[in-house]
Amino acid sequence: MKALYFVAPQAALDLAEIWRYIKDRSSIAMADRVESVILEKLAFLAKSPEAGHRRKNLTDEDVKFFPVYSYLIVYRPKTKPSQIVSVLHGRRDVERVLRDRL
Repeated sequence: MKALYFVAPQAALDLAEIWRYIKDRSSIAMADRVESVILEKLAFLAKSPEAGHRRKNLTDEDVKFFPVYSYLIVYRPKTKPSQIVSVLHGRRDVERVLRDRL
């Protein structure tokens, strides 16, 4: 079976950090729930790459953004499979983080 999407190493670290942050401030159950919803959205975006939107104010790279709770999924919609670049909290300096990652 072919993978629907590829999670870049830094994006995998983002997901782990999000899970730990929520677990430490709420509960394991809540961390699991948020992670589950994010993973559902990753699969959705792989099947519907046009669902996201571009943010030229943040980057000129060929990536799209999709919000989930307070987070932004950043992905490359034209790659096969779709590449998940980052999963970032919206209050972070997204432009700076992406400049370092893309």
